[in-house]
Amino acid sequence: MADMKTEPDEEHWDLVVKPKSSLFTLNLAEVWAYKDLIMLMVKRDFTAIYKQTVLGPLWMFVQPLFTTAIYTFTFSTSAKLSTDGIPPILFYIMGQTFWNYFADCLNKTSGTFISNSAVFGKVYFPRLVMPFSVVISSLIKLGLQILLLMAFYLYYYFTTDQLHPQWTLALLPAYLLILGVFSLSLGILFSSFTTKYRDFTFLLTFAVQLLMFASCVVFPVSMYSEKVQNILMYNPVVSCMEAIKYSLTGHGLFSWYYLSFVLLVTFIFLIISVVIFNRTEKSFMDSV
Repeated sequence: MADMKTEPDEEHWDLVVKPKSSLFTLNLAEVWAYKDLIMLMVKRDFTAIYKQTVLGPLWMFVQPLFTTAIYTFTFSTSAKLSTDGIPPILFYIMGQTFWNYFADCLNKTSGTFISNSAVFGKVYFPRLVMPFSVVISSLIKLGLQILLLMAFYLYYYFTTDQLHPQWTLALLPAYLLILGVFSLSLGILFSSFTTKYRDFTFLLTFAVQLLMFASCVVFPVSMYSEKVQNILMYNPVVSCMEAIKYSLTGHGLFSWYYLSFVLLVTFIFLIISVVIFNRTEKSFMDSV
C-alpha cells in the first residue's frame, strides 16, 4: 500500500503585524483590539500622578480652586476687568476647568515618542494607544472637575439672576470633542517634531502659556473690538470656550459659522497630524 503524504496544516496566527501601506492608515480596528491596554494606561496615569501624595486625587479640585482664587483677585478685584456679566469666581473656574482639559491633553500627548521610547523599543502595539489613553484619562479628570464647577454654578444659579442656560448646552459633547481632537492633533504633531528637535519641548511649554491668554480663558471676547473678535473666533479653543460660556450662562459669543469652521479645520488638522505621526513612527527609534 502506497505511503500517503499529508500536507501540513496551514499555520494560523492570531495577529499579523504588517507595515503600514499608507501614511493615512489609522488602524483604528487594531487600536480597538488593544482597548485593555488603553485602560491599563489610563489607570497608570492616575496612579503615577497621585502616588505618594497626601491629598491624592483631591489635587484635581485643589488646583482649579487656587488658580481661580488668584485670577479672581488679580484680574477681577484688582484690575477690575470684565467677566462678561458672569460672577467672577464662576467665570474663572469655568475657564480653568475646560482649559485644563485641553492643556493636559496637549502637554501629555506631545511627549508620546520621547516618554515612551523604552516601551516602544521592546514590544509592538499601535503607537496611537498612548495619545488616546491620555485623552481618555484627561476626559475622566474633566468629568470630576465638572462636578466642582456645577457646585459653584448651582449656587449662583439659585442665588442670582445672572445665569440663563441655553438649549445649546446639549451640544457640550461636541464642544469637548473639538477641544479633545484639536489638542490630540497638536500633541501628536509636536511629539513627531520633538523626536529630532528637542527645542520643541521648550517651545511648547512657552506656547501653551501664551495660548491660554490668547484663548479668552481669563479675558472675555467681548472686551475686544469686533474686528479682533472675528479673528480670535477662528481659534478652535476660543470658539468652544465661548460656546460653553454661552450655553451655561447666556453670556458669551455663540456662532454656528465659527463652530462649523473650527470643526472642519480641526479634523483636517487631525489628518495632517496623523500623516506626520505615521511617517515619524517608522524611524523614530533611530532619533530618540
